[in-house]
Amino acid sequence: MRLKEIREESERKQFTVSEHLGVSRGTYSLWELELDPIPLKRLNNFCNIFNCSIDYALGFTNIKNYKRSKKEINLNLSAKRLKEIRKAHKHTQDYLGKKLSLNRSLISKYESGHTLISTTFLVEYVKLYHISSDYLLGKIDEEIIINESNYINL
Repeated sequence: MRLKEIREESERKQFTVSEHLGVSRGTYSLWELELDPIPLKRLNNFCNIFNCSIDYALGFTNIKNYKRSKKEINLNLSAKRLKEIRKAHKHTQDYLGKKLSLNRSLISKYESGHTLISTTFLVEYVKLYHISSDYLLGKIDEEIIINESNYINL
């Protein structure tokens, strides 16, 4: 992840960013150090503050932002895309659950839009299906393929 790099590039202090995100500096520090996963809503807020894509912040691409990117995550569209992509690969929820070490019922909640996916699930899903996290989350409309050779320290 590039949280620290993005923050330092803008010459902001951890305390300032943590205030904008509504968390303690200690909590934010754990996210930067990747000792604790940043919740997806907070990651989205971070990306909005720094005008960068989630793909860029997670280290999936060197493209800092996408044209016509939306600010908010679209939970219903995200659920629909998660399911469509899984089915396009002819994978079952059981298969995906085993592959990503999750139970099928949680995947079902993600695909029905009852629960926002976790950042950890998002990262593993992007790695498995090579699809943009911003696309999966409904922030962009263009389906972008993420190439493994672009991953930064993942």
